[in-house]
Amino acid sequence: MGRLSKIKPADRTTGVEYAIRDIVETSKQALSLGLDLIYLNIGDPVKYGFKTPKPLIEAVYKAMLENQNSYSDSLGIPEALKAIESYALKKGIKPIDIFITQGASEAIEFAIASLLNPQDNILLPCPCYPLYQAIVSKLGIEARFYNLSEDKNWEPDVESIESQIDKNTKAVVIINPNNPTGAIYSRQTLETIVEIAKKYNLVILSDEIYDQFVLDEGVEHISIASLCDDVPTVTFNGLSKCYFSPGWRIGWGIVSGPKEVLEDFIEAIHKLARARLCAPHPFQYAIPVALNNDNGYLKEVIPALRKRRDLIVEGLNQIPHIMCKRPSGAFYAFPRIDIPGIDDLEFVKRLIMEEGVVVVHGSGFGLKGGANHFRIIFLPEEKILEEALFRIDRFVRKLTK
Repeated sequence: MGRLSKIKPADRTTGVEYAIRDIVETSKQALSLGLDLIYLNIGDPVKYGFKTPKPLIEAVYKAMLENQNSYSDSLGIPEALKAIESYALKKGIKPIDIFITQGASEAIEFAIASLLNPQDNILLPCPCYPLYQAIVSKLGIEARFYNLSEDKNWEPDVESIESQIDKNTKAVVIINPNNPTGAIYSRQTLETIVEIAKKYNLVILSDEIYDQFVLDEGVEHISIASLCDDVPTVTFNGLSKCYFSPGWRIGWGIVSGPKEVLEDFIEAIHKLARARLCAPHPFQYAIPVALNNDNGYLKEVIPALRKRRDLIVEGLNQIPHIMCKRPSGAFYAFPRIDIPGIDDLEFVKRLIMEEGVVVVHGSGFGLKGGANHFRIIFLPEEKILEEALFRIDRFVRKLTK
């Protein structure tokens, strides 16, 4: 009997990378050396002591006790769909379809897979949350990147968006509030993106998973779908971040725009939803409890996060060769490093191995827009952030002395 040949993976996996978790391998090496690690790499509030609200847990538990453990309808249970519709209307969105998914990630993949063929291209922000590159790589779709402008607090460069469009461009993705920069986009910028989408017949895919994490007074999160009843839009959200339940994997997509234009696209999404049967059934019962009530727990958290944000931004800006814009949303900052002879990946790996501070290299979030940056979270308690800043400062001074 002959020797087995080595199994070759599919070409579609070649470009699939996820920098946020990939950096964990370096962390494991540091841990094996006995380093005391400070993890500032993964945006999971529960890992930093934030609690899933008890009423949500009780709703899921009750559903389980009542044997709501079978498959649900592929699009979601009626109570949850109605709650999402009500929430959307409060945000100014007029839904024509809603589908509940295994995290917002699945909703995003459904929308992209239902819309684009391999010969098509999609516009992604740069820097960009790595999920999007992974999805388009898996599907064999071309990603074209438009720039976020650091000089303008990471607002999208609208001229950059238009310059990337050709006859094969089908959609533009926005992430607002943004991951990895923490930016919240202005009404003027969003209105300009709407006009571009109208001009070129594009679908807008708007990731708003951090929509309630608004850290500054006077700043408003605006859902882009609320500005464009006449433009096909899919808005993504879920329970993971604002309701502190990332491991439950409950998200959704809200389709809005002209119904006659969107009918076939919606049916394609429904086909994918039916093929995978359903999102986790009992966890869907947390959606109406979350969305039909005031998110009081988050309101208690925001002042603490604002204080931690200020601590991390001010601390980073006092370190030589580092500059950090102040994020208005989410719980990320995206500082720039300016150290000759060292790129962001080497910076991050050495920071982990020499000081035990785990952050994510900016180039893992896209192309040139992420170069010489790193993403850092400010979820941990202040004493942990202060220790991290001390170690980063020591590391940079050692590198540049």
